[in-house]
Amino acid sequence: MSFRLFRIAWTISRYRLDTLVPLDRLPGPIRWLWRFAPVRLIPTRGYSRGERLRLALESLGPIFVKFGQMLSTRRDLLPPDIADELKRLQDQVPPFPGETARAMVEKELGKTVEEAFASFETEPMASASIAQVHAAELHSGEQVVVKIIRPGIERTMREDIGLLYTFARMMRRVPEARRLRPVEVVQDYEATLFDELDLNKEAANTSQLKRNFQNSPLLYVPSITWSLTYRQVMVQERINGIPVADIEALRAQGTDLKQLAERGVEIFFTQVFRDNFFHADMHPGNIFVSRENPTQPRYIAIDCGIVGSLTREDQDYLARNLLAFFRQDYYEVAVLHIESGWVGEGTRANEFAAAIRAVCEPILEKPLKDISFGQVLLGLFQTARRFNMEVQPQLVLLQKTLLNIEGLGRQLYPELDLWSTAKPYLERWMRERAGPQGFWNTLKKHAPELAHQLPELPVLAHQALADREEQRRLARQQTDALANLQQRFQRAAPRARRYRLGAILLALALAWQPMLGWAEQQPWPVLAAAGLGLLLLAWR
Repeated sequence: MSFRLFRIAWTISRYRLDTLVPLDRLPGPIRWLWRFAPVRLIPTRGYSRGERLRLALESLGPIFVKFGQMLSTRRDLLPPDIADELKRLQDQVPPFPGETARAMVEKELGKTVEEAFASFETEPMASASIAQVHAAELHSGEQVVVKIIRPGIERTMREDIGLLYTFARMMRRVPEARRLRPVEVVQDYEATLFDELDLNKEAANTSQLKRNFQNSPLLYVPSITWSLTYRQVMVQERINGIPVADIEALRAQGTDLKQLAERGVEIFFTQVFRDNFFHADMHPGNIFVSRENPTQPRYIAIDCGIVGSLTREDQDYLARNLLAFFRQDYYEVAVLHIESGWVGEGTRANEFAAAIRAVCEPILEKPLKDISFGQVLLGLFQTARRFNMEVQPQLVLLQKTLLNIEGLGRQLYPELDLWSTAKPYLERWMRERAGPQGFWNTLKKHAPELAHQLPELPVLAHQALADREEQRRLARQQTDALANLQQRFQRAAPRARRYRLGAILLALALAWQPMLGWAEQQPWPVLAAAGLGLLLLAWR
């Protein structure tokens, strides 16, 4: 781990990432020391600041590349030159050699490339942080792509995760950072990230998403060739679409960008609320637009390695919160947070509602181009710190996906009214969930189980009544036994006092002569204490 820390420090120095930090914002002593730091002697070698940041992230590995991919969608938070460079991380990461890819395919499939495919292109189509993709053709004539995990990537990822755990434990020692639950967040991220290394899981996720949107005009998901899919190799239908970030190509074919942006929002909410299974890695490199029917644009989604789902409680909580936001009912938002236990004990709903209102009121009823959700989240985190609100690890994936969706919508159609697009969907979902239709759907879902249990209901009811009567009988017996025991104690108490008094008198009679001589020699306080002791013994 120490070597990895050294490499990170060296990479930061080598690519002069210190130049990205404005010196005038640093504390005075640090600013003074930094002016004389030896790292400032390293040249930038003619690279722009965006190129240096991209190259540094690429050299540090997949975790850092994924961070750059997420940043690339946030043009409202980054200068254009840096955003343009980070965009290249989506599918232009330096590839590993094609011959290595062929050898890995043959090892994983247990057969030669010629036996598995009619043709296989050694030159990769695209290369990402964890895997790269090669074009191929099956013997049946179907055009496919072959996804191959990068060799040695797991070791690097484990080193980086170990560093993240170290930083998280250090943060946990800081009281103000403890509420962010850093260790739990890293655990969640670790599980999600390492799922991407198993292409069998990605293939299963892809098949599930395809079933959820079967024959949908909104989203198309390519099919999997299961006979050629293993842990480190996956074969998938080759798609022919336009990258969603290629705005010029979309405009050239006459794509309705407004409808495309609105359908993107609808797809997200459909995945989260209808299916409870959402694509959680929706950066532009994983999303394409069909070339068919540009006036009714259809998305194409690939790379389903990271997916998310919520519990029923989290779904309801999220939907009610969003609807309360849309209706500007901040008191309801505050009450929901308090009921969920996500804010500190003793929080007053009206104070929490006032703090949320101050952050969120300026963004409502504005087009997306005038809204920065990044700044809104920052404001909400500051508010959360005041009220000791804890980060919920199960919602981290959803928050990340929301950031990607916003960045994508901002690129496609800056005038998109997110509120008017999402609000009707959520209201309809809540009606279906809580209304008669929701009750009927739940009844249908559990009908086989109910049909199996229905004939047993009379027996179960009789057994329940019998058990309850037996419990009552046992309770009566216990009550009677306790009453009898209490009466025996009450009767025994006077007898015990008589026994004690008799024993004391008998002892005094037998020891009267020696005690009389002893009493004549004692001062009166000792005699008074002895008399008090005898009185207490007799009284008890």
